[in-house]
Amino acid sequence: MTTTIEITELDRMQSSYKVAVEEWIAAIRKEEALASVAVHSETEIDLWEGACFAEEVARAKAKSAKKAYEDALRLEFFNF
Repeated sequence: MTTTIEITELDRMQSSYKVAVEEWIAAIRKEEALASVAVHSETEIDLWEGACFAEEVARAKAKSAKKAYEDALRLEFFNF
């Protein structure tokens, strides 16, 4: 089988995906922590909503990195 993508490039893509997932997990945990605050105030609601937005951004980044890595693996192993 002919390698079309360098192993180092696949490693880089896998690493980028793992980092993006870890960032997504951290964003989820931050949102969870803010949702669990006992003080109910407008400030806390604003922080919570901001954390929700950050979680969505982190999720999109992780999904994008996953797709890029999966596409590269498909190309490498299945030529499509």
